[in-house]
This record gives sequence, C-alpha cells and structure tokens, in this order.
Amino acid sequence: MPLSMVKSEGPRCARNCFDYSEKRAVSGPWILSCGYCSWSSLEIGWQFENNKNMHQQISKLNIGGQPRVNSTTPADFAKFVGSEPPSETEPTSAAALDNDPDAAFASIRSFYSSQLSASNSADPLLTPSGGFNYSSPSSLARIMSLYTGRSFGKKDMGKSTLMRESAGVAEGLRIVDPTSDDQAVERIRNEGWKGTASVAQQAEQRHASTFVDDLRPMPPLLRTKRSKRCRACRHLLVKPEQKVQSTRFRIRLVALNYIPTISLRPLQPSPSTELPLINLKAVPPLRPSQFLLTLKNPLFDAIKVTLAIPVQTPGRYSHKVTILCPQFDIGSNVDQWDEALGDGKSRRSSKLFSDSKVEYAGGEGGRVAEAGKVWEKRRNWTTVVVEVVCAAIAESEELEEDEDVLEIPIFVRMEWEADLEREGGDEAKSEKKEKRELAYWTVVGVGRVGKLEAALS
Repeated sequence: MPLSMVKSEGPRCARNCFDYSEKRAVSGPWILSCGYCSWSSLEIGWQFENNKNMHQQISKLNIGGQPRVNSTTPADFAKFVGSEPPSETEPTSAAALDNDPDAAFASIRSFYSSQLSASNSADPLLTPSGGFNYSSPSSLARIMSLYTGRSFGKKDMGKSTLMRESAGVAEGLRIVDPTSDDQAVERIRNEGWKGTASVAQQAEQRHASTFVDDLRPMPPLLRTKRSKRCRACRHLLVKPEQKVQSTRFRIRLVALNYIPTISLRPLQPSPSTELPLINLKAVPPLRPSQFLLTLKNPLFDAIKVTLAIPVQTPGRYSHKVTILCPQFDIGSNVDQWDEALGDGKSRRSSKLFSDSKVEYAGGEGGRVAEAGKVWEKRRNWTTVVVEVVCAAIAESEELEEDEDVLEIPIFVRMEWEADLEREGGDEAKSEKKEKRELAYWTVVGVGRVGKLEAALS
C-alpha cells in the first residue's frame, strides 16, 4: 500500500473489509456476515442500503443501529495529522463527545492546533493546522542545526507565548463523573464474565470496549508489498506489482527453478535372484539395497554435478551410504521441438523418466550397477545408483518418534557456463561465457528401516 494512501485514508482498509471479534450464528441479506462463524451484523442492529462504500456507512452507525452524531470517519485522518486544516463544524455537546471518541479527539486537537499556531506563528516546522512541515528548506536547515550545533538564521530571543488549556465542551474538555462507573459495575454483575470483552478483542478495537455488545467490526490492517534482494549480490529476487488488486509478481526468482530436482526410487533385484523386493516401509537391514537417484536439470545450460555424502548417516543408528558415480553431467533443458527436429538419436533420448517405473538389476541378462558409471541418461536428467546398508534395529528396542526413518544428507555442487550478460546489442560480446557455481546441502528421504527379527524371518 503506498504511503500517500495511508496518510489520506488511515492505516486500515477504507473499503469493504471488516473483522469482528465475536462469533455468533445469525444470517440475513445486505449485512456483514462471517462465513467462518456465521456471525452477521443483525446481532448489533446493522442493516445497509447497498453493498458499496461499507466503510462510510458503518462510520455513521452506533451499536444498535442508531446514527452517530457528527461522526468522524477515517477519511479525515489527514486532517488529524496536520496535512489539512481541521473542520470548523465540531461537536459542542458533552453527549456527542462521550458517544463518539473520534469527535472528541478531533475537538481537542482542533483547539490545541489553534493554540500552537497562535503561540508559534513564526515556527517554520509548524503548519497552520498545528502539524509539522518537513518539506520546506528552512525546516530541513533547522532540523540539521539540532545535530550539527550550528545556527541557521537569527534566533528569536523573545519570550514565547504561553498556551492556555481547554475551558469548555466546545474545546474538547471532558470532566469525568465519579459515578460513571456504577453503571458498568452493575452491568458486569448482571452479564458476568462472558459479557466482557477479552484482551485480544479489546486490542483489535480502535477505542476501548469493555463489553462484548460494544465491539464494532473493524477494517483489517493494511499489508505492505515488499521486495527482497539477495544478500550477496543484491539482485532482486521478489518484486510484487504495486497495484492493490493484483497478487502477481513482476520478478519472482524461486530457488526450485534454478536447482536440480531430486527423486529417489528403489532398484529392485531381478526375480531370478530370488531376493525379496525392497519395501520402503521396511528396508531390510544388514543387506545392501540399491536405489536410483535421479537429478533433473531446469536450466537451459548443461551442468556438471558433483555429489558428496557422509560415509555414515548421522543419528543413533548409522547407515552406510555409497554413491557409485558421484560426478556426472546433465544436459540442458532445451525446447522439445528443437530435439524433435534433430536426429533420431535425440528423439529417442527425449522421453522423460517416470518415478512409477519399476526397474530390476542382476540376474540372467540383467543390468548390473558399476562404479563410476551412470545408470541412465536422457535429455535433461541423469540417474545414478546409490547403495545403502542399513544398521540393525532389534525388535525389542524402544524407538523415539521417527528414529527409524532413513534419510540421506547429500551435498550437491553444480557448475555450468552461462552467457555473459552485457548492456548493448553487440553479438561478439554476447558470445562470451562465464563460469558459475552453486553448492548446497539437501536431505533425501528414503523410507523406514525394518526390524532385524522381521528381516531374518
């Protein structure tokens, strides 16, 4: 929300948004209604002529549906902060000041603004309405003199005019009646604790409200749209649009669009080997289990990937993990139409991998995972084999929550050459490449480790 709109309309939404602190179950047409708790404004006697300009309609109503006398709307917020002169029509009755705190504030502020203008007419920091003016050069010079100690202009050695206090209701004076709390005490005795507003409900109100029946629907606080930059290179990562109605982003650089997507699936033993299949809910311990780790490149440049893992996973039970091919290349994520127009080998290699595909290793004529060789490579993804030997967990051991979960920490380091971005349209300069590098830690979940007795049986 721009700062100019906050100054003119206030820090809350001045349109059709309202929150209410109490939850009741009533419904009706042309009313404020909550879809979560089924509360409606009929509970406090509010009905509206139309469904537009709700803020102005509510500002003219009191609890119970009675109209407010000389009510002050949040549209007069600029008058209160001193950017505009105060209104000349202020409430002059004590009842109006008691029933409308906004009117009481406007009355007392109007009085003291006039007193400040009369006593400090030559002060460049004060506006005619009593606010502060920081836009004039003389005001800035005077502010700087407070910090530098230098004098800008001649000092007024005369005595300042004393301001008097308010002396009547027209000037915002309110005399507290000692018996004013008797009615509130009697009301608390009749309605009990349930009839009083909680601390959270009172904090949401613009003015103090002791009882639940005095709570008013309040417009929600405005939320700012902030841009975010990288701490290292100060490049813009997120920049939303400035329009209030829009939720889109002008710039949105999500990390998932620049790092490889990692997936893991089991490499089942061949049926001819008569070994049991790998169950991710109970990975067998003390036996090598192989998995297929696939990395998919989202960039339009080919990358070189280096994977590093600890010899044993951290935790109470240390599992041995080995990547048979820790270094490999991944092709660029080029357009599929470009590959379709290429040779037949490119067309055959352009098919995507499927996580649901079941692959087998070993047996007669089956493939065997070899150290230093990738399992499969296609257009923009590469698959390597990871071998895991799970530690033994006895059936009688008591485990904490998720202590039998098998997770593999992997350090991923990727290198690639990208086009050097330069200003201007020089093609010779655009052909130059620059080497880039990115490294990060990630954790890949595999499954749960089976118990030792169950695996032996």
